Amino acid sequence: MKKLSALLLTLSMLAGFSACGESTSESSDSSSEIPTSESSVNESSEVSENSSESESSSEDVNSEAEDEENYETGDASLDNPRNQDDIGENELLVISFGTSYNDSRRLNIGAIENDIEKAFPEFSVRRGFTSNIIIDHINSRDGILIDDVEAALKRSVDNGVKNLVVQPTHLMNGLEYADLAEAIAQYSDAFEKVAIGEPLLTSNEDFAKVEAALVAQTEKYDDGKTAICFMGHGTTADSNEIYSKLQTLFDADGYENYCIGTVEAKPDIDDVITKVKAGEYERVVIQPLMVVAGDHANNDMAGDEDSWKTALEAEGYEVECVLQGLGEDETIRQIYVEHAQAAVDSIK
Repeated sequence: MKKLSALLLTLSMLAGFSACGESTSESSDSSSEIPTSESSVNESSEVSENSSESESSSEDVNSEAEDEENYETGDASLDNPRNQDDIGENELLVISFGTSYNDSRRLNIGAIENDIEKAFPEFSVRRGFTSNIIIDHINSRDGILIDDVEAALKRSVDNGVKNLVVQPTHLMNGLEYADLAEAIAQYSDAFEKVAIGEPLLTSNEDFAKVEAALVAQTEKYDDGKTAICFMGHGTTADSNEIYSKLQTLFDADGYENYCIGTVEAKPDIDDVITKVKAGEYERVVIQPLMVVAGDHANNDMAGDEDSWKTALEAEGYEVECVLQGLGEDETIRQIYVEHAQAAVDSIK
């Protein structure tokens, strides 16, 4: 019961965590990992698919659930759902919010999973999504079933996994991350050792690496006449402050033509327009600050109606949309690998 108590303490610390500012980002390094556990198995608590923050993949679940689609998302058969059995004693479970955009799922989530698999050959890498709406949509449309958190953890138990490491693709230590940690805690006694890795933007070093990656991705547009803007999802939780922290880094490092907004919170598109209009720019490049380029990127950012693109065009700017998720960037993927490594090291 000692380890279970330590686990619950970790969860309480997560619930109060805000991924912003110097001190909170530093302290998160030691507070977001689940220790090993040795008590009895409980039923898994369900990760809410209606959470107020969808920062892990930043998708609009309502749009994902549409029965009729007038767009092509790619060949689902090219993606590996990673729902195989014969796991062995060591499993590295990669948890994402999910997306029904097949190409983006493969190029972003799949790429993160592949890099983790290469880095940890002694572990079987498996997949889980937190959104059952997306899971059901993919299964109904493409006949491919991806495990949700409960199914993934049950598969681990049924396969006799002893050492479980969970690496989320979440952006921040927010509500969804805390929900995931709690769900894992309900199953923790089924394993000899279990740990959870940190989200993408946790330490100050993480923020610096993400800033450098975003600048490297977009430097070809940085001609003095172009504003470069990133669209995040946003959340009502305190962890929304990661966006202002990243903006502060851009400003401090002299990237005054870089700006960040969100779909669901502040700063929003009006704030982005205000910042862009403060400069003498002729063109705006917008790119998602999300793990995948899914519904928000394709519609809220780059759509032909009521989107960031049309709002900026209405202000007289030439607009270019870059439909690329964070998971396509090798530097970003390496951060997830490093966080998984820290989790693996914690159970050795």
